[in-house]
Amino acid sequence: MDYAAQQMLNALSFGAEYALIALGLAIVFSIMGLVNFAHGEVIAFGGYSMVIVTTLLTGNPWVLIICVIAACMLASVLLERVAFRTVRGADLTTGLLTAFGVSIILQNLFLLLGSPRPIAATQFIFLDQTLTIGSIRVSSLQIYETLVTVAAIAALLAFLRKTTLGIAMRAAAEDFEMVRLCGIRANRVIAGAFAISGLLAGMACIFIMARRGSVQPHMGFDPVLVAFVACVIGGFGSLPGAVLGGFLLGIAEVAVLILLPHSAGGLAQAAVFLMVALILIWRPDGILSPPREAGDKT
Repeated sequence: MDYAAQQMLNALSFGAEYALIALGLAIVFSIMGLVNFAHGEVIAFGGYSMVIVTTLLTGNPWVLIICVIAACMLASVLLERVAFRTVRGADLTTGLLTAFGVSIILQNLFLLLGSPRPIAATQFIFLDQTLTIGSIRVSSLQIYETLVTVAAIAALLAFLRKTTLGIAMRAAAEDFEMVRLCGIRANRVIAGAFAISGLLAGMACIFIMARRGSVQPHMGFDPVLVAFVACVIGGFGSLPGAVLGGFLLGIAEVAVLILLPHSAGGLAQAAVFLMVALILIWRPDGILSPPREAGDKT
C-alpha cells in the first residue's frame, strides 16, 4: 500500500510538470496556431537569470522566485515581439521553422555567453525535502509541484472566464478575425497569451531547478518535447487537453517503470510512446478534440 501511494505521488509530480509546460504551449497555439518550441529556452533563460541575480544582487530564494518568473514572462513577450510577430498569419510550417530557429539561436547564445557545462544553482533545493506522512516518505517537491500546478490551472480558468482580457483570449481562440472586428487589439491579446505562457514557464523552471540543482543550455528542450506530446494526446489547442495529456504521460511513465523489469528499464520511454501511438490511432486529433466524420477535410 505504501509503495502504491509513493508511486501515485511520483505520477502526479511528473504529470504536474508536464501539464504546466504543456499549458504554456497550448495557450499560444490556441490563439496563434504556433507551436512555440522556443518555450524550453524561456525556461532555461529563467535558470540563467537566477544565476545572474544570485551573483550580482542576492541569493534570497523568495526574491529569486519572483525574479525567475518575471524574467520568463519578459523573455516570452520579447520573443513574440521580435521573432513571432513577423510570422503572424503565416502557415503552420513557417511558424514551426521559426520557433525551431529561435530555439537553436538561443541555445547557442547560452553556450557562448554562459557555459556548455552545468552551472550549479542550488538556491531552490530547500523545496526538495524528505517528509514522512504516516509510514510513507515523500519529497516535499512532489507535493508542492502538484499543488502549485492545480492552483495555476484554477487561477488560469478564473482569469479566462472572469477578466476582459481572458474573455478576449477565449474568443480569439475561436475566431481571431471576429475579435479584431469587435475593436479588440490583436497585439494586446497575443502579448497576454505569451505573458501567461512565460509565467507558466517560470513556475516550471523553479521546480526543474529545485530538482536538478543546476542550469545548462538544453535544460528546457527535453521537457518541452514531452509537453508537446502531451498536447498532441489531449488535443492541440485545448487547454483541458494539455492538462489531461500531461497527467496521462506522467501516470504512463511511472506505470511503465513499475511494470517493466529492471533489466528492461531502458525501454521505458519506448513503451510510453507506444502507448501514445495507440491513443492516437484511437483519437488521431487528441482525446478531447471533437470527433470528425470519415472523409472530412477540415
